[in-house]
Amino acid sequence: MECQQQANGHHQHKKEEEKDGDAGEWKQVAELRAVTEAQDPSCKEEDDYMLRRFLRARDHNIGKASAMLLKYLKWKPTAKPNGSITADEVSHELSQGKLYLQGYDRQGRPMIYGFGARHRPSTRDLDEFRRYVVYVLDATVARLPPGQEKFAAVADLKGWGYSNCDIRGYLAALEIMQSYYPERLGRVFLIHVPYVFMAAWKIVYPFIDDNTKKKFVFVSDKDLDRTLREAIDDAQLPEIYGGKLKLATPTPSPSSANR
Repeated sequence: MECQQQANGHHQHKKEEEKDGDAGEWKQVAELRAVTEAQDPSCKEEDDYMLRRFLRARDHNIGKASAMLLKYLKWKPTAKPNGSITADEVSHELSQGKLYLQGYDRQGRPMIYGFGARHRPSTRDLDEFRRYVVYVLDATVARLPPGQEKFAAVADLKGWGYSNCDIRGYLAALEIMQSYYPERLGRVFLIHVPYVFMAAWKIVYPFIDDNTKKKFVFVSDKDLDRTLREAIDDAQLPEIYGGKLKLATPTPSPSSANR
């Protein structure tokens, strides 16, 4: 029995050693867990890395991070009552072929390629669109390699016009990403941006967290090739941008939870 206890203790010590980050931050994570679990026991189901993302999203303020985490724990069972969103629940959104979940950047972050001109707000149902955002984020999280917590994206706005403008949809997606998937977004390149898009951007911009604002990078056409190739290996870069990756409409199976 004593040997078993020693083995378990050694395993636990090794597990702690394997965690990246400083000891002080992990101590704050433990405090955050204690505060949150006292109010919502379902917090036990979430791992320490999840809690650390919420802690970082609130600049290590445990009170604010706990409030944010409690909001997530209340949202999760209502947004995903069966544990995950199925393709059947977002069939209309998937049929538009506006997002491709393929490839990785040079930092090992899974990529999302989005085509804004394929989004048609006149036919979209906002509740289904919200489910679609969760579906895509969970599918992207499921593609994360070990040690990586963030994803990256390219938002291609070529051909985007007022008929594609969806302020309510943009704000809904932003709310889901910032409130329930904090510290997941690494970077978004906005490319082929038409002038008319800036009117929509000015409306959405104030709703973006300060830490998130710097993750949106507008790329001019003259800098596009260089910027993409610096960030993404040729084998992982889609053919439409001069790379070798063939984009195929994805039918991913998202993870059962925001891991």
